This record gives sequence, structure tokens and C-alpha cells, in this order.
Amino acid sequence: MFRLLLVEDEADFAAALADGLCQDGFSVATVKDGLLAFDLLQHRSFDVILLDLMLPGLSGLDLCARLRARGVETPVLVLTARTAERDQLHALEIGADDFLTKPFSYRILLARTRVLVRRSMAREQSVLAAGDLVLDRKRRSCHRGGVAIELTPREFTLLALLMSHAGSVVPKREALTEVWDFALDDDSKVLEVYVGYLRRKIDLPFARHALETVRGVGYRLDPHGG
Repeated sequence: MFRLLLVEDEADFAAALADGLCQDGFSVATVKDGLLAFDLLQHRSFDVILLDLMLPGLSGLDLCARLRARGVETPVLVLTARTAERDQLHALEIGADDFLTKPFSYRILLARTRVLVRRSMAREQSVLAAGDLVLDRKRRSCHRGGVAIELTPREFTLLALLMSHAGSVVPKREALTEVWDFALDDDSKVLEVYVGYLRRKIDLPFARHALETVRGVGYRLDPHGG
């Protein structure tokens, strides 16, 4: 199930839209404030973002710009009542992937949302990079500044997950589910142990700090490599 973040301050509109998207197979989180959305995106990752421009706290344009500046590449579909061409161009220039003017057809919204998710999955790179930290998923190799780093299969899978969400926090539960193919309790220390293994291989020998612990939430990898 794809995870969708809806950032919209019109409560009735947001509720109706979220209900439709849930029925069409999305897991939807709804936020009505730009700052709250930015904070949430530091702790959770999503497959696509539907973003209104006129928001309290932080405008949709500023939110999109901040996310792109932090290296967050989650597809963004802008939803707005603004019809001026300059507004559409501005949104696209700062990193939005698509633009839909209100009022719109729900079927068109759904189709465009699915297209963004498919494009994002299709362009998922076999080679991931965060600064000079490079992971090649096809060759199963890892390098930092040209220096080869030996990883166990589990370490490799965990690092690939963190690098594919670089700039965003990967929640502990998500990491446990994605990396370990058997049930683990949320209070299991195995993830903490493996993050420690990774730090000793990708950070400490190079005097870098790419892996960040977000206490009580999960882990974030610096998109610039630390």
C-alpha cells in the first residue's frame, strides 16, 4: 500500500479526498498546517505528497522548497485554487512534480497521483549516492570516497533503505519490517545494533556523521553524506 501525505487546510475537502484515496488503495495521512507537515516529514517517509499552496504556518511553496533543499525527492502534486500561469511555473521550478487547479475531477487527481508514484518507482536508481557514499544495488558494492566498504547482506539492505529515503527519517517500525523478514517487537534492539555496525563502517573510519538517530522515532541519513 502506497503512503500518501495530504497537506490541506480545508477540513471537509481534505476528509472527502482522503476517504476516496483510502478506498482506492492509499494509506493517507492528513495535515492542515505547513509547519506540521514539514515536522512530520522529518519523522516519516511517504511515496507521494498532495500539497495545497495556501496553508497556515508555512506556505506550500515554502514547504516544497525546504524539502527539496534537504534532499527529499518524494513526488509532489500541487493542489490549488490559483490559476495564474506564473504560480504554476513557480511551483514547478522549485521542485513540484505536477500541478492541478481546483476544482478538479477526482478521477484525474487519482490518475496523476498514480502516475507520479509509478514514475518514482521506475526511476529508482540501482546506484544510490549521499555525498561520497555510494551504494550499487546491482553489484552489491559500497564505497566511501573511492574506498570499498564490506557489508553483510543485512547491513547492505538496511543501508539501501536509509539511502533511498536520504533526508527523511525512516521510522523504526518501517526499518524492522523492511529489513528483517520475521516479526520483531518495536522494543527490539537489533536495529540499534545494526545501525551501530553501519556507523563503524561508513562513518567512523572517515570521520563523518551520515547516520543520525532521531530519538523515539527512527534514523535519518544525511543526503550529503555527513
